[in-house]
Formats: sequence, C-alpha cells, structure tokens
Amino acid sequence: MSLGQPNIKRALQWVLERLAEDPTAKRSALIDQASREFDLTPLEAEFLYRQLRDARKAGGEAPRQEP
Repeated sequence: MSLGQPNIKRALQWVLERLAEDPTAKRSALIDQASREFDLTPLEAEFLYRQLRDARKAGGEAPRQEP
C-alpha cells in the first residue's frame, strides 16, 4: 500500500487541510471521517493513521506525497 493510491492520497490531503485549520483536532476522528468520505477500507484507514502518526513522531512534518 502506498500514498500513490488516489483514495488514500485524497484522504491524506483532506486530513492535512483540516489539521492546518485546527491543529488541536483529533487525528483519529479526522481519519474516521475521511474513511467514510473517501470510502477507505479498514486497512487503508490504518495505513493513513500510521503515516500521520509516524510523521508526527519524526518531527511533525506531514507525510511526503508523491506527485
């Protein structure tokens, strides 16, 4: 699984936009909402959660999106 998959990529962008608007927003709630909005499978939602978690641990940068 990779960030190159369109539904995951769009969901990630959506979550990042919401976090930019409200940095205190709960990531888990945003991912849950994005999962419904972008029709992610549970595995894709978990992947997205891990990407955001790992980026935060690595210094708060957003996951790198491939063009």
